[in-house]
Amino acid sequence: MKNIQVNHAQKGFTLIELMIVVAIIGILAAIAIPQYQDYTARTQVNRAYSELSSLRTAVEENLTRGNTSFTYGDMGHVQSNLTDTVTSTTVASFPGGAGAISVTLGGNAGAGVQNAVIQLSRASDGTWSCRMDGGSASDWKSTYVPAGCTNS
Repeated sequence: MKNIQVNHAQKGFTLIELMIVVAIIGILAAIAIPQYQDYTARTQVNRAYSELSSLRTAVEENLTRGNTSFTYGDMGHVQSNLTDTVTSTTVASFPGGAGAISVTLGGNAGAGVQNAVIQLSRASDGTWSCRMDGGSASDWKSTYVPAGCTNS
């Protein structure tokens, strides 16, 4: 009589192995999603800051020409999908060379940065400063403030 050995190799994963993999994916997602939301909020704030900062050159050019009152359109401002209408869109006034330009985040900006205000102020001596206010954003974090700005 011959002894026949049957090979019963496992073909697939057990339920416990699948549950462990799903649990690991859930833990990673719980950590990654808030980090990603913070990253996108910081990125949106930095983008709005960069767009507003680009107007400083136009302000300086107008002041050099002796023009202390000009429109945002004169400065070449283009509306961003991250911002609401620029504050004082009709006229930016810099009597004596001092003044400010500001923007409020809205539009397609994330919930954590909605209604945040970025303001660039120019002193009469030509130095610029940045101030940022989180506005009424419920998820506002001070880590969203770009480098060189102060959180108020």
